[in-house]
Amino acid sequence: MAGRIEDYALIGDMQTAALVCRDGTVDWLCLPRFDSHAIFAGLLGTEEHGFWRLGPAHAADAQPPTAARRTYRGDSLILESEWDTPRGTVRVTDFMPPRDGAPQLIRIVEGVSGRVPMRSALRMRFSYGRVVPWVHKHDGRTVAVAGPDSVWFDTECETYGKSLTTYSDFTVAPGDRIAFTISWEPSHKQPPPLPEPEASLQATEEFWREWVEHCTYHGPYREAVIRSLITLKALTYAPTGGIVAAPTTSLPEDIGGVRNWDYRYTWLRDAAITLSSLLRTGYREEARAWREWLLRAVAGDPENLQIMYGIAGERELGEAELDWLPGYENSAPVRVGNGAAHQLQLDVYGEVTEALHLGHMTGLARSDYASLLQLKLIRYLEQHWDEPDEGIWEVRGPRRHFVHSKVMAWVAVDRTIKLIESGDADGPLERWRELRDDIHRDVCEKGYDKERNTFTQSYGSKELDASLLLIPQMGFLPPDDKRVIGTIEAIQRELSTPDGFILRYPTEGDSEGVDGLPGDEGAFLACSFWMADDLAMIGRVDEARKLFEKLLDLRNDLGLLAEEWDPRLKRQVGNFPQAFSHVPLIDTALRLTASGAYGG
Repeated sequence: MAGRIEDYALIGDMQTAALVCRDGTVDWLCLPRFDSHAIFAGLLGTEEHGFWRLGPAHAADAQPPTAARRTYRGDSLILESEWDTPRGTVRVTDFMPPRDGAPQLIRIVEGVSGRVPMRSALRMRFSYGRVVPWVHKHDGRTVAVAGPDSVWFDTECETYGKSLTTYSDFTVAPGDRIAFTISWEPSHKQPPPLPEPEASLQATEEFWREWVEHCTYHGPYREAVIRSLITLKALTYAPTGGIVAAPTTSLPEDIGGVRNWDYRYTWLRDAAITLSSLLRTGYREEARAWREWLLRAVAGDPENLQIMYGIAGERELGEAELDWLPGYENSAPVRVGNGAAHQLQLDVYGEVTEALHLGHMTGLARSDYASLLQLKLIRYLEQHWDEPDEGIWEVRGPRRHFVHSKVMAWVAVDRTIKLIESGDADGPLERWRELRDDIHRDVCEKGYDKERNTFTQSYGSKELDASLLLIPQMGFLPPDDKRVIGTIEAIQRELSTPDGFILRYPTEGDSEGVDGLPGDEGAFLACSFWMADDLAMIGRVDEARKLFEKLLDLRNDLGLLAEEWDPRLKRQVGNFPQAFSHVPLIDTALRLTASGAYGG
């Protein structure tokens, strides 16, 4: 069975990523891209669906030993795991070098003390565990081939096959360094070059060291911010600048339930807020690349803006279920693709416009097409802002007039007015000022419950929604407005878990609620960071700091966060690691640092 979600480490090469468990098992890897078919899908099934374990040898009927220690090497994505055994100590270094050619996963075993018997067990299964490849020798190298894919396995160790698995048994002593590499190549092409593990390790370490040096944040939460920035960089598809929401699919929001989605795509919302965090910490090149990705993705059809695209800008992300996979801890179905891609979510117009505005304000080189796109988006919103939509949380129930969607429509118009006022674009300024006022008035009249002094999830609803916490952060109302304070306090009362974390909205257990799905979910980590932000904005800075540091404590030992926290099971749930959790971590750290609201 796969490990707990927080038991996994992330390694990647800015084109795909692997998850490595504490016992040295790679249970998830898609090649050659984030959204390609997995060759190791044990995370969503069993060992029959593909894995690669490398660690101390153990009895066949025993559980693999877990590492006594693991860490990333400095500020990098190079994972180091150490096992203490009765015969000595051994270290395994796992990484994926940033690439120009074939993707590689490299694992280097190093003897630290004693003489430790080791085993590598490699079971490749293509097409998410459904296809057993043809494994054979080619010029002394082991290659697995199925259809369009080939994976090449290189090591100096002797290998043998048993039970459709490739094994290597060996012993390491102090100073020994033994490398294992898998490389992907289209099956119709020549073999990839022989790997150079030690040179690749050095180059990978230099890459991350140089990249981190660009970070402009030097506050008290630097360790957490740097790790989150590295994670966001790892979720960026380097060839295009697209940013995936997470490198996984179908890790459940509700263990054993059906809330399982494919996050290996670029949500405009997630990518836009990621861009914001990167810009505010010194990473303009990534911001420029994302803006170029955006302009290509929506080119020619901005009026039909999708909420998400493929990492190269693909529009068709058809959803399907993989019925041969039982799912993570039997959480079925396992889904690939995402049917929410064609939902109407009016808030994305606001997030995209806010990102373009921030880029403009922080000195990104002017793009005439970006300004033209912004004007086209507002012309669309001018005709459609007052329609119901599916909202920020991609509900699969009926459309509603979600308050957050209307607020973000206001943001889109407001930021475009500022663009025109700066002289960098032309548009009907007075007409759009009236539109901005109309949206503001509509929200305050129809989305506000005077009796309870709180904004509500949607017009006419009594329910609350954590996305309302963004009202002061977006400048829709000032933080000291009584309606803002009332909304914050209402969400604390009605959407908090016993340990103080924030739910997105009420769910209905076994019946279908506003989102059209059965089951419950955990506390949504982004919403909890938003609460910390709001508390700081209204002057409750000590409370904000305490909540923020409680959230930091939820990270796994490597500083990684999934999408949600299950307060009953006390564990991370949802796709992992999640950009939408790491971005608000950075934002809250910046806000608390600016306010001086930190301990020590």
